[in-house]
Amino acid sequence: RNLQLLDDRVWEKELAVQKTSDTLSACRLRSKMLAKQLDRVDMEIEREEEAGNVAAVSRLQAVSSRLCTELEREKELELRIALTLKENLVEMWQIKTEQGKYSILHEQLQKDEEELQMQYQEEREVRIWKEKITALQAEGRRRTQEKREEEARRECEERNKKILEDAKRNHEKAVCFLRQSMARIREKNAKEEVKAQEHMERRIQAVLSLKTSITSNRERLQTLQILNKAKALEAEKEEMKMREAILAEGGNVIRGIFLHKRQQEHEKKKEAFRELQKSRKIEIVSRILQEKASIHKQKKSQSPTKAIRARELTLFRFCCSVLLKVQVTEFCFKIARATTKHGTVQNKWRVILPSDLLISVRESSENIPQDVLWDSGDEDTERDKTLLVPEFPGLWSRQYDLHKVPKVEDPTRLAIRAMRKKTAEKKMEELQTGILHKQIVPGREHKGCAFHSKPSCIHFKDFDVGQIYKKKIVLTNASYSVNYCRLVGISECLKDFISVHFDPPGKVSSGMSCEFLVTFKPVINEGLEGEVMFMAQTGPFSVPLKCTVKTCILALDKELIDFGSLVVGETISRTISLTNSGALGTTFR
Repeated sequence: RNLQLLDDRVWEKELAVQKTSDTLSACRLRSKMLAKQLDRVDMEIEREEEAGNVAAVSRLQAVSSRLCTELEREKELELRIALTLKENLVEMWQIKTEQGKYSILHEQLQKDEEELQMQYQEEREVRIWKEKITALQAEGRRRTQEKREEEARRECEERNKKILEDAKRNHEKAVCFLRQSMARIREKNAKEEVKAQEHMERRIQAVLSLKTSITSNRERLQTLQILNKAKALEAEKEEMKMREAILAEGGNVIRGIFLHKRQQEHEKKKEAFRELQKSRKIEIVSRILQEKASIHKQKKSQSPTKAIRARELTLFRFCCSVLLKVQVTEFCFKIARATTKHGTVQNKWRVILPSDLLISVRESSENIPQDVLWDSGDEDTERDKTLLVPEFPGLWSRQYDLHKVPKVEDPTRLAIRAMRKKTAEKKMEELQTGILHKQIVPGREHKGCAFHSKPSCIHFKDFDVGQIYKKKIVLTNASYSVNYCRLVGISECLKDFISVHFDPPGKVSSGMSCEFLVTFKPVINEGLEGEVMFMAQTGPFSVPLKCTVKTCILALDKELIDFGSLVVGETISRTISLTNSGALGTTFR
């Protein structure tokens, strides 16, 4: 690269020297021409002076002075050009002397370039030779491919011939099978048509019987309607009497009627539950009878010993399932009674079976002889069809191996599990009793409300009496660590109109959220204000609640009517807009 730069500089300087020498020769030529012209003008001046022509002499003198100045300029220019030429020559020779220092390297570079060109030439020849070899190989592969294709074509033709022959034979067989299947389908369709006709006749008879039953039941329906109307009138009279009695006592009429209706609904549910319990008892008795009939059948088909053992095992399983069902129904009835005493349920109940029942079942299963368990395996398929399937998942929903010894758990894991359970119970007790804790994280302490609600205010706007409105509110844990939250209640003035459905989420991590549903059933057309109260681990908080009736909100778009400057006799009009942004219409003048 350096040698190339030196060569470029030498070439540039030689070009500059050539240009300056050309300009210098041109300048010298112009100065010679000016000197000749000046001599010519001097001779003409002498001639005109001898002739006495003053005007021509003055004109020629002016020309002579102009030529002198131009000649001086050309000489100055010639000196400058000569100086620059000298400088360029000096620089050029300096560069050439510097280039001479690298002459050995220059020669070595030329040799390297020649060797590189030779190497390139050899590589080209090798590449051309390889390409020829590959072309010959490709030609050989093409010929072998053509031979293979020809052989494959012949094989394909032979295969196609065989396929055509097989297709002809298969077609003949298919035609035969098709005829047979079509005959079977015709027979089937004929049978289906006969069945359809019979079904249609049965439907026609059912419709006719339905018509007769409808005509016979109309009178009953009329009597039932009259009885229902009489009951409704009696209920209205009772409600009026109850209103008058509550008003006479000075109590809340709406609350009293609401409690009375709730008591009636509770009585209806109680009656329905009794009926359900009776039907379940009847069902259990029927299933017991079915089991006895199945055991009687098994007695006839099996040997006496196997039948006795299988009967004992089936009766044991059936009794266990019946006990489970009876205890679960009694437990559900207790829960229903507890919920009706305390009003609406705000927590989800989980049905937990008594542990003594499971222990008795397991002990009784362990007391069964081993030979009974092993010998009764042959009759499982027939017995499973008749065994009672329990309604609630329990002992029989899992495959329990009576011969498997349960694994002994690690004592450290049991201790950790017990510690976690104790801490969780302790926190829940503290939360229920109202003991508050400060949330302190490294470097700071949480202050303010632990949960933020979205929206910040529950607002039921422009409601209609008799409608039902629902809103879902999101509570977000704004504290620095895990927190708990439970519903305390609502304001006393809202209890007859507002109901809150809130499932306690348990542990709520920082930044996580839970939801609760607020239902508003307006009975009176009045505005209400209150709050929904909660208790967190760090203290109580509440979400404000407002219910506003429909109102009319009138507003003008202008506060000042400005007509500006007027001319006498001119008429100018301005438009004013009156807007009602509320939900209630009104008249105005």
